[in-house]
Amino acid sequence: MEMEDIEDVLGPAGIAGGGAAPGLRLPLAAVAVKPKRPRSSRVAQTRPQPEARIPGTQTIYVKTFGCSHNQSDSEYMSGQLSAFGYAITEEPEGADLWLINTCTVKNPSQSAMTTLISKCKSANKPLVVAGCVPQGSRDLKELEGISVIGVQQIDRVVEVVEETLKGHEVRLLSRKTLPSLDLPKVRKNKFIEILPINVGCLGACTYCKTKHARGHLGSYTIESLVDRVKIVVSEGVREIWLSSEDTGAYGRDIGTNLPNLLNGIAAELPADRSTMLRIGMTNPPFILEHLKEIASVLCHPCVYSFLHVPVQSGSDAVLTAMNREYTVSEFRRVVDTLCELVPGMQIATDIICGFPGETDEDFSQTVNLVKQYLFPQVHISQFYPRPGTPAARMKKVPSVEVKKRSRELTSVFESFSPYQGMEGKVERIWITEIATDGVHLVGHTKGYIQVLVIAPDSMLGTSADVKITSVGRWSVFGEVIEGSVVAKETQKHNHSELQEEYRPSQVEEATCCGTDSCGACTCSDAAQQCNPGPERSENSTPQSCGDATHQEAVQSKLVRRNVEGAVKSSESDTAKQVGEIQRLNVAARRFPDVDTILWGGLAVSFATTVTLIALLAYKISSTPSY
Repeated sequence: MEMEDIEDVLGPAGIAGGGAAPGLRLPLAAVAVKPKRPRSSRVAQTRPQPEARIPGTQTIYVKTFGCSHNQSDSEYMSGQLSAFGYAITEEPEGADLWLINTCTVKNPSQSAMTTLISKCKSANKPLVVAGCVPQGSRDLKELEGISVIGVQQIDRVVEVVEETLKGHEVRLLSRKTLPSLDLPKVRKNKFIEILPINVGCLGACTYCKTKHARGHLGSYTIESLVDRVKIVVSEGVREIWLSSEDTGAYGRDIGTNLPNLLNGIAAELPADRSTMLRIGMTNPPFILEHLKEIASVLCHPCVYSFLHVPVQSGSDAVLTAMNREYTVSEFRRVVDTLCELVPGMQIATDIICGFPGETDEDFSQTVNLVKQYLFPQVHISQFYPRPGTPAARMKKVPSVEVKKRSRELTSVFESFSPYQGMEGKVERIWITEIATDGVHLVGHTKGYIQVLVIAPDSMLGTSADVKITSVGRWSVFGEVIEGSVVAKETQKHNHSELQEEYRPSQVEEATCCGTDSCGACTCSDAAQQCNPGPERSENSTPQSCGDATHQEAVQSKLVRRNVEGAVKSSESDTAKQVGEIQRLNVAARRFPDVDTILWGGLAVSFATTVTLIALLAYKISSTPSY
């Protein structure tokens, strides 16, 4: 018998009396569960029932696949579990239960989920699967016998985990109101808050499976989002990422729009620029009517001049087949307008290679689009037919051709260096994390260009001026300028000065000492890489992040740091030894007669011992023998 959802069992009103408020735990007796009963003695031996333990004392392994919205959901679930007493770990072997938050965008993500589920079952670990896969494909064979929780039910993860640890199967998938933004949260990076502004979207792309999981657009109110921003700023967050399936569609279901939200949030950002705002991915259709307003916000000193705008294809025919609801010329208008009005603007985009029906001419138009704009970031993927989508029923391009086009576009993208010319420039960066090499810290410029610097961990969560020393294909390298580090406590502006610097209504009237071919301010320190420019040769060799010159510089700096550390350590040890000697000398000066007293005591003891031995010998010799 197929397991029913909890809400289906309880009825639309939930428990008698209206159920629990969002974020509150229902009584365990009120949760509809399906006890796992072994079908045979053999199964009972291989999958024993978990031993009874006090709830909230176990360790939970949390694994997340997919987008930043999924990451935020995992942070909320981890926060609730942690608040209830569970320990969150990144080590699956020692965990008492695995919680997998899944992604349904591409086949590889779902395949990785399937592999992880198999490993969990082999290890006889209790398992909960969350996210878009169970929500969008609830009858998936791989999910049989496993507890699942939907994307809008994350505020009840504690209940699901508790029942699963008891050996029960729980299915919690029915949709309800949006989860509260004030739930406990454990951030993966304490300096970065991922803030979901809405769920779902208004589109109907023929290839998209996410719509099946996240559903129709549902927006949080501006008031609730601004309140959340105030809280996270007070907690020391340095970057706020607005996350959504389509940021541009925000508010259309509640009578507002994205510019209203952005202006409301920007007004609450600290005047010292210690916290920066990053606007999330937006599709072209829903920002076309707000381009000037969005450009105005992107000019704000506390907002990164960066936007992720997926184009998916440079061919109108393919965009029509995808049901993307815009044309290539409209995408160009978005990019051109933002690059004209926002100094240092950086645009990232997405492209799908080999969509059903894509011809050689269609693909050629996509390649030319990339060559024209020289996007600093392009997420290139091959088409994957997702079950249940219209595109899955379309005639496919041969897989060999799809892979060939993907390799060709990747080669074109890697043939140019978008950050060429930044050497020697001074940029302000905000430092939030440690690089994967364990050597550098990672910061971002106002245009969200990644800058790698060698600096102490104490600089995490600060901003600083850096001089760009070299550029690579994916990032640039810099040296921190001494005396430029600004922590949150150091105020650079007051609010009136910040508002004077940011004038939303005067973007078009702003003047500067000069502009480049796209109208961007040439006196800005940020690179103008997203702007149209001359095509670069496909045979040009991009600079590598690991070129020999830079590696030598890194090695020399590391050696210098190690030597300095060794010298400081040696000096410290010597100082300790000298200090100990001085302490003993002081003690000796306090007690000048100690040595005399000790020697006198030893002499008395020696004389006493000799006398006793002599008396004993005399007594023995005077005793008559028989």
